[in-house]
Parts: sequence; structure tokens; C-alpha cells
Amino acid sequence: MVLTICFGLFLDMAAYKPKNILVTGAAGFIASHVANRLIRNYPQYKIVVLDKLDYCSNLKNLNPSRSSPNFKFIKGDICSADIVNYILVSESIDTIMHFAAQTHVDNSFGNSFEFTQNNIYGTHVLLEACKLTGQIKRFIHVSTDEVYGETDGDALVGNHEASQLLPTNPYSATKAGAEMLVMAYGRSYGLPVITTRGNNVYGLNQYPEKLIPKFILLAMSGKPLPIHGDGSNVRSYLYVEDVAEAFEIILHKGELGHVYNIGTDKERRVIDVARDICNLFSLDADATIKFVENRPFNDQRYFLDHQKLKNLGWSEKTTWEEGLKKTKEWYVQNPHWWGDVSGALLPHPRMLMMPGIERNASDVGISDSSNVVKNSGEKANVIPAAKSTLSPEVPCLKFLIYGKTGWIGGLLGKICEKQGIPFEYGRGRLEQRSQLLADIRSVQPTHVFNAAGVTGRPNVDWCESHKPETIRTNVVGTLTLADVCRDHGILMINYATGCIFEYDATHPADSGVGFKEQDSPNFTGSYYSKTKAMVEELLKEYDNVCVLRVRMPISSDLSNPRNFITKITQYDKVVNIPNSMTVLDELLPISIEMAKRNCRGIWNFTNSGVISHNEVLEMYKNYIDPNLKWVNFTAEEQAKVIVAPRSNNKMDASKLKSEFPELLSIKESLMKYVFEPNKKTFSA
Repeated sequence: MVLTICFGLFLDMAAYKPKNILVTGAAGFIASHVANRLIRNYPQYKIVVLDKLDYCSNLKNLNPSRSSPNFKFIKGDICSADIVNYILVSESIDTIMHFAAQTHVDNSFGNSFEFTQNNIYGTHVLLEACKLTGQIKRFIHVSTDEVYGETDGDALVGNHEASQLLPTNPYSATKAGAEMLVMAYGRSYGLPVITTRGNNVYGLNQYPEKLIPKFILLAMSGKPLPIHGDGSNVRSYLYVEDVAEAFEIILHKGELGHVYNIGTDKERRVIDVARDICNLFSLDADATIKFVENRPFNDQRYFLDHQKLKNLGWSEKTTWEEGLKKTKEWYVQNPHWWGDVSGALLPHPRMLMMPGIERNASDVGISDSSNVVKNSGEKANVIPAAKSTLSPEVPCLKFLIYGKTGWIGGLLGKICEKQGIPFEYGRGRLEQRSQLLADIRSVQPTHVFNAAGVTGRPNVDWCESHKPETIRTNVVGTLTLADVCRDHGILMINYATGCIFEYDATHPADSGVGFKEQDSPNFTGSYYSKTKAMVEELLKEYDNVCVLRVRMPISSDLSNPRNFITKITQYDKVVNIPNSMTVLDELLPISIEMAKRNCRGIWNFTNSGVISHNEVLEMYKNYIDPNLKWVNFTAEEQAKVIVAPRSNNKMDASKLKSEFPELLSIKESLMKYVFEPNKKTFSA
């Protein structure tokens, strides 16, 4: 207690005193210890923790803080700019401690795109939000010693903060990539960034895919301890509370623009770690340890020079023996903390599920089984697939789809695969006519689907500061594709947007009067909407185009951050305005049927009727989460936390309903395709 008080008094003299701190990934291992420590030691700080509660996160890790008045938890994904921007503004965040990441090397060999999405793209979203809000005084980015790559076995001095980055696996490569973005935003935009690179950490609450908790749980159940290779790989281990103290010091005393290694001079071979754990449980190490196949690449050694951090006043406090004993005792007392972790205890665990992707056992280690194709002379790469097996029901169809990495484009491929329709994803950029011509000659499609375009990276606010890029793709690219298709007599299905209308005097909210296909756009609040309205008007001159106006897309995949439902359930405050919406599970198959029928012209591509934000949230509360809470605010209040205004309207879907009488109303469709399949049973 005396040490804590003295340390707190010492920090009172430090240069930096935060007020409102956002800790990302705070339900994870290291971040939860840091958050709990700050909440305990600094009641004057407000700590907002953000976590999407992935497989390796657990809200119980934050139990020590959940009753504290300076603690607030928000469930959300750092890849959602809407959520991040809203939190920064509404919570007056001045400091970010960015821990959220995919971190397990084994998983990165099989699911590398998931690591790129979380570690690089998620970091980019945070940085862009900091740039836009202009209120962040400290951005502490948490990286890893693995970015340095392998340390020479005979090196007497560890990697220092200026050492070259030479990552050797997908995980460390994404962390190095994220670091480059952090450095660039620090230099280009003057963001106040600090980066940390740490050795291995162990201790209480760690998810058991990592070495020490895995070995402890296996030893508790009398199972073999699997060691990759011969066990000679050397690692350095720090007890988690020592690491939490390091972050406490860096937060208050770290210099902007600097990197700090968090390390220890004490090194241990993996086999020695296994032997020490066997000794803790009085097991025969020779009989318990099992050598298994090594990783695709396994760095022999990581070694850090951490003198720079020691100069700030930090030192390692917990001995290996003391820390290992504490960790063992915690897991013995909390064997079911993580529930079923049998998959994590395998010698080579794999994260089998990615948001929005269904998995079969045969898909292990592949990002998406429908997107694997071999290039000449190369092994299989995760790139768009060519489906060559013709279905006897549809022998004359072949689709060329643009937007392979997008939500709608990806779903279209899955539907085609299910229906047995051969398809390929386009390789060319829309604005490059020669590349589109090459695609047409190569694929020889009967129909082209355009699900590509700039909808914002990751939302429409991005378009406000990237107008040329938005024009290039949404206008020039779409028109070029339509023109190429017309020259070859091909029908193009173009996924457009209904966010080009706004309630007005002749179409007031709650009147039942919706905008029809022939109505001229009246919403110009966002640059994204301007470009979409512009290209829609120009496409009227092309008789080979079918324009489908999508609105507020929803799918049954409630883990997808682009899903309208997923977005609004993660907001503390929402507007409550009735809108037309598109349930993709029902309407995307209809769009394929429209291609078969050679439908042309403009179509309002929504379900019938409207539904308000509150009605959607009430359904979610009744079917998914009875504890869901939210607060409404006005569109005027919303405008203060977003850059570009949002469109609200009712689309008249009678034309689509006439062509497809089975089309459900929005409420019926949500019930059938979204909420009933995701329904959870709650005890009284």
C-alpha cells in the first residue's frame, strides 16, 4: 500500500495526466490487468473499455472494476468507425491505450486475413478517428517483440528500439504493419503516439491457447504437454502485473514519438518451461512432455534491450518462481473460467471461425473455401475463385462478379456456389477499361454483377475527405463497366443505394408515401450519396443495366460489423426514425433471379414497408439479448458526432413486389431470416 501511494504521488509530478482513457481489447488478458490497475489506482480517471468479446476475451476479467464509478464497458469492434468516432466524441476521450488484436501465432498461419483485418485495419480505423476528432493527447500502441524477428542465438545484447523490423510470421507482420501506420500518422498528422514492444507475458486470466496456461491446464488433467519441435526455442517471460505497471509508467512518463521495449534479461527454453510446470504438479517430465510437429516457422529466440524503460523507473518485480506459482494456483481455483477450451489445448490450435464465414471441418486453415484458386506454378492462394462445375439446371449461365472483398460480393459468391452457378470474381479495377476487357475475354460471362464501389472506409464519412477516390470508383468505374458490358451485349446488375432520398413535404415520415423509382434524388448531405445519385442518372442512358437500390442492409450474420443491426446494438444512443431496409438473405437470391429474367432499369431493392431503429432494437432484445439498453437522441444531436449527414426515407417497393409477389415486409423478413434463426432461449 505504501509503495502504491508513493508511486501515485510520484506520478502526480509527471508531465501527463489523462482524464478519459479508452482501452481497446480490455476484456482480454494484458489489457484487463492494465484497465483494472488504472481504475484502482486513479479514481479521478474515467476508463472506457471497448471489446468485441472475441473468443479470447472474457468480461469476467474485468470483474474487479465493474462496480467502480470510473469504469464503463462498451461492446464493439475497433473496425467500426461509427462506433469508434462516437465513443471518442461522446466520452471526451483524450487518451487511447490500444491493446485490441489477434495475437496467437498458430492461428495466424491459418487465418492470416483475420489478423490483417483486426491488427492493421482496426488500428487504421482508430488512427483515422483520432485524426478526425483532433482531441487525442496520447495514443499508446501495443506491439510485440516479434516484430524484430529472430534474435541471433549468440547475441549478448537484445534488440533495441531502433533495431530493424524483420517479422517472420503473419501475426508479427500485421503488428509491424500496424506500427508503420502509427508512425506515419504521428509524422504526417502530428498524432501524439507512443509504441510498446513486449516480451511474452503470463499470469492470471490468460486464454489457454498460449503456452503457460495451456501447459498448466493440461498438467491439471494429466495430459501430455505438446512441445513444437525440440523445445530449444528461447523466450523471455514477464508476469502480467509487472507489465501492467510498465504501461502505467509509460502512460504518464513516456515521450511522444518514442518506442519502449518491455522486457526481461531472463530467458528460458520452452522445454524448461514445461519441466518447471511438471515440477509444480509433481509430474514426471520425461513421461509427460510430448514433442510434436513444429510451426511452419518458429523463431529460435527473441531478446530485448529494455534499458530505455528502466530509465523511466520501471523494473521487473516478480520472480519466475513466484509468478508461475501464482498462475498455477489461479488456474487450479478457476478451472472453468473460459468454459470449453478443448480446441485451444490442441498441439496446433486453429481459430476455425471468422465473422460472416461458415466453416466445415474441411476448411480448417483456409480463409474461405469458396475463394481458393491456383495460379500457374503457385500453391493455392486465397484469391477469387473460378467455379467451373456447370449445374444441369442452369447450363447457360456464367456470372462475373466485382466486389470480391465486399459484403455483398462475398455473399453473391456463396449463393452462386449453392445454386451451382459458375462464376468468377473480376480481377480488374473498374476505372481501368483495358483490365475490364481482359476479364470479359477471359471469363466470357452471361451476366456481370457490380457489387464494388466506395461506400466509405469504413463509412461514408471517409468520402468527405477523399472525393477524387470516391468519384473514380463510384462514377468513373461504374460507368466504364456499364459501357464495356454494353459493347459486349451483357446485362449488368448494379447494386446501388437508396440513400439518395430524404423525407420531405411530399414524402413525410409516417405518411406511408414512399419514393418511387422515377423520383429524382433529393438528398445531397453526403458526398457518397452525391456520387451514387450522379451515376444513377447517367446509367439511365444504358439499356443493359439493372440498378438495385439497397437500403440499410441487414443479414442473419449478427457478427458482421457492416450489418445495420450489429451497428445499432453497439451504440449507446440511436436515432429513432422509420426507414426502408434490405434483408440480404431474402433479396440477394432475388437479384440473381432478376439476372435470369433479364430485368433492367431502376428498382427499389428493399423489403416492403418501414421499421424504426427502436422497433429493430426491441426485436433484438426479445430474441437475442434481454439486457440490451439504449437511449434515443435526435438527428440534430447525431449530427454532432458524425461528419456526413445520414439519409432517412421510405422506398416504395411495389414494383419489386409486383415482380416477386412472395417478397416479405421488412418486419416479416427480419423475423424469418434474422431473428428466428438467431433466437436464444432465456430462463425465467
